[in-house]
Amino acid sequence: MKTALLTFACVTASLASLAQSTAPAAAPTSAVAAAPAGSYAALLGATIQELMNTGDVAKLKLVDAKLDRAATVAPQDWLPRYYQAYARVITCFVSQEEGDVKDGYLDRAEAALAQARKLGGDESELLVLQSYLYQARLGVSPMLRSMKYSGMVKETLAQAKKLNPANPRIYLVEANNVYYTPAMFGGGAEVAKPLYEEAKTRFAAFKPASALAPNWGERQVLGRLKKYDTTTAAAK
Repeated sequence: MKTALLTFACVTASLASLAQSTAPAAAPTSAVAAAPAGSYAALLGATIQELMNTGDVAKLKLVDAKLDRAATVAPQDWLPRYYQAYARVITCFVSQEEGDVKDGYLDRAEAALAQARKLGGDESELLVLQSYLYQARLGVSPMLRSMKYSGMVKETLAQAKKLNPANPRIYLVEANNVYYTPAMFGGGAEVAKPLYEEAKTRFAAFKPASALAPNWGERQVLGRLKKYDTTTAAAK
């Protein structure tokens, strides 16, 4: 058991680099591109672009502040709070700070998610991000938290899937959870591969609800599948 948990601790730590090095840039849609310069939609779209294209803690904090201002400008829109929660989760993943500081980022992410929920945000998307947050909680202290948070990730994703099984981010986060679970507990790269392939299929068919709606994850999936292909080629 101790060996398994140590293994889990090592691979869970890899989520930090995975979270942002393969995170997708939210490509601007025509609706955002066509928005008048200086408009709320254009400014929020640009801020989302910044968020999706950085893994630097200082820059993530600046984006967080911009999203806070966006939430003030449009207090009835759930999206600034959603992306603020996402920014804080990513900050936890990439930060080299102590665990209590990382938990602080996640506490603030929880608060932003709660605000997005009160504003009537897409519940399936909120649940997926909640599960991603649980993965970050686990990563802060894998040895102590693996049993609790791994189960919470699964439960939350199951709720999201009931609401919208077409949401591709469900399969991405599920695949990550399986990938970083030791084989002796039913996880591992080979078990996760069909889930990444399912996520790829779902992304191909996915249509965001709007120009600014959540649309992250595809590049992470494609990056993971490319690594499978590279590993297979190297083994021949």
